[in-house]
Amino acid sequence: MDNYFENIESKIPRGGFRTRFAPSPTGFLHLGGLRTALYAYLLAKKADGVLILRIEDTDRERRVEGAAELIFETLDAVGIAYDEGPNVGGPVGPYVQSERREIYGAYARRLIENGHAYRCFCDKESLDEQRLIHEASRVAHKYDRRCAALSAEEIEAKLAAGTSHVIRQKVAEGKTVFNDAVYGRIEVENSTLEDQVILKSDGMPTYNFANVVDDRLMGVTHVIRGNEFLSSTPKHVLLYEGFGWETPEYIHVPQIMRNATKKLSKRDGDAYFGDFIERGYLKEAILNYIALLGWSPGGEEEKFTLDELAQIFSIDGISKSPAIFDYQKLNWLNGAYLRAMSDDEYHTAALPYIKKVVTRDIDTRYVASILQGRCELLSEIPEQVDFIDAVLPHEPDLYENKKMKTDAAGALKVLPEVCAALSGLSAWDKDAIHAEITALVAKLEMKNGQVLWPMRVALSGKTFTPGGSIEICVILGKDETLSRLKAAIERLEKI
Repeated sequence: MDNYFENIESKIPRGGFRTRFAPSPTGFLHLGGLRTALYAYLLAKKADGVLILRIEDTDRERRVEGAAELIFETLDAVGIAYDEGPNVGGPVGPYVQSERREIYGAYARRLIENGHAYRCFCDKESLDEQRLIHEASRVAHKYDRRCAALSAEEIEAKLAAGTSHVIRQKVAEGKTVFNDAVYGRIEVENSTLEDQVILKSDGMPTYNFANVVDDRLMGVTHVIRGNEFLSSTPKHVLLYEGFGWETPEYIHVPQIMRNATKKLSKRDGDAYFGDFIERGYLKEAILNYIALLGWSPGGEEEKFTLDELAQIFSIDGISKSPAIFDYQKLNWLNGAYLRAMSDDEYHTAALPYIKKVVTRDIDTRYVASILQGRCELLSEIPEQVDFIDAVLPHEPDLYENKKMKTDAAGALKVLPEVCAALSGLSAWDKDAIHAEITALVAKLEMKNGQVLWPMRVALSGKTFTPGGSIEICVILGKDETLSRLKAAIERLEKI
């Protein structure tokens, strides 16, 4: 067996900065998980180190088919490139824990030999009984260690009889002390820790055990994860000590909260990366924003590319406090990314959203050019252009605007004049239409709004549109514009 361990441990990478992203394939990638992957990537890149991808799928009941592939796709989509792991021809990968169960079994037995673990033969009924006794006594429940006192003969007899068992970590007496890069020095009384199961009866390891063994064998020097794992860290440290291994540096990052008391959740549609993509956010904006959740760049600038983040990211900027998700800030940032796109990039991004509600043959590039400065989210586009196929149903009182001093009666006077003026145009573009309407306003001795507002309502059935009345005319074309104006006049005449 010594040769077995020597062979494995001889392959442990030595030297340099090595960290990992180790998601469980239990569904879509949560924003908190994506942020952990991002921070690990940024720190590894800045240190010219290695980022490992490890799929922690030892909990077979929670495993979701296709979830691992979705994780790969998400990381690829946002540009987080890992150096070792699935789909990478690294020196050790791929890393999938369910394929490494033999290793965990060997190391669990090694802990037994070292006196830091023991076999537990208690069945479910016995464990439930212990729990009920503790609850009745109003004491914190933890396993009472009865199997730790079994003699070697008793253990051999149970093994020979094929009695089902697990392997538990044997927590040492005293205190466990470790340092976290964010939270500082942490001390925990070992008497508060339970002898956790490290190897289940089916031979599969628990998360806490496989996590430690893999971090060691993969040469991980820095463990970056959410602070929900902070309470598990003392048990991890004790495992390292039980094996005689050096502990890595721990970096626990704050949780992302929807508000002061509530976490992000799938029910609210704000937990997963895919939720935000479906709602019209750009992947670059999402990644940029989650980098700022729990970390401060230390200046006024908040819009960064992935490469820029890798240059300025540091552990010192990570906060201890929970990060509150601010939709207003994310929307602003997304809008900034949209406005920074080239014409071609924005048209490509906006086109699917335009086509959701527009079937008419229009100049989509012109429509996109109008929308670009007016939308913070791509998903806002359909409601901006839903009038293009047909005027939206509306009541005559929509023509009323106190600021513009217009109403239905005034519209009935203005619209025939507009229709007549535009009918004579030979060129149909923004400049020609603008010049004609400007001349008409002067001729009628009105203010611009007294002509443009009735035009907007007549052409769209809306009070808010991308661009003004003149842009709408360009979008619709001459025939459709005149047709809608005439139809509006006929509706007003029937009032």
